[in-house]
Amino acid sequence: MINDRLIDAGDLPLAVRDFGGDQPPLLLLHGAGGNLAQMTTLARALRPHHRVISVDLRGHGRSGEGTWTWDAALGDLAAVCVQMELERPAVVGHSLGGMLAALWGQRHPEAPGVVSLDGNPPPTRPEHLPGMDPGKAAVELARLHAIFDQFESRAGQVIEADQLPDVVERQRMAARDMGANEKVWIEGFRRNLVHENGETSTRPSAAVTSQLRTLMNELDLGPVYASTTCPELLVLPTRDLPEQEPFAELYAAHRRFVVEQARAAGHPRYISLEDASHAMVIEQPAVLAGLISDFLRTA
Repeated sequence: MINDRLIDAGDLPLAVRDFGGDQPPLLLLHGAGGNLAQMTTLARALRPHHRVISVDLRGHGRSGEGTWTWDAALGDLAAVCVQMELERPAVVGHSLGGMLAALWGQRHPEAPGVVSLDGNPPPTRPEHLPGMDPGKAAVELARLHAIFDQFESRAGQVIEADQLPDVVERQRMAARDMGANEKVWIEGFRRNLVHENGETSTRPSAAVTSQLRTLMNELDLGPVYASTTCPELLVLPTRDLPEQEPFAELYAAHRRFVVEQARAAGHPRYISLEDASHAMVIEQPAVLAGLISDFLRTA
């Protein structure tokens, strides 16, 4: 039985979804701008081998609004473990959630394993793009971050009531284009809507989006990998999303950088998943579930 509940994390409530099962516990974390509903298909694929608990990270979905720091988010996860009576859970995260999984592994050597599904901070300096001409790298980084500026400027936007049906229909079309479960996709979209004072706006808010962007831009996972002793797996994409294709050379270079970081640290293991993009959770949930379960079983 799937069970949704709110738990008290001290300064805010956290929404969690318990997929049940009596196998070893696993915390499943979504990416920035997402929520627990978007992890449903992967959670179901993992359920035969784990008791899966998915979480709305602070400022997302049905969880409370709060200042974003890595310490605060890791404290939230610790509160989930205490109140859901999870002993030594594995932690698996996508994108932002993958960065949290890596940080959890660094701080919890007793963890049975952590898995990052393309949980890598964005490139911010030419040194993050090995093999690219430094001048070209600087130009491409400026162009990329100008697009991120546009995304940030739209965070927390209000959707007019008469526009909402059209927005939902565009989401349905996006789900079909991606080959995603339409019901899960729409639940994920609606879960990040806030209805207040006669207005509908989107989560995360502009403030949370700005905080997250700063945190991710400043995060260096190299030292994290080097100091982590629990088993850790990185699952990396091999192709770009359509919106990433204009930056194909940049993203290929950044993937090389991530591999170099893992090799230099001697930890973690990494897999480049064939025919997978950053949207791997949608594209290949069954394959990911098999990789994750096999890794945790043999770690």
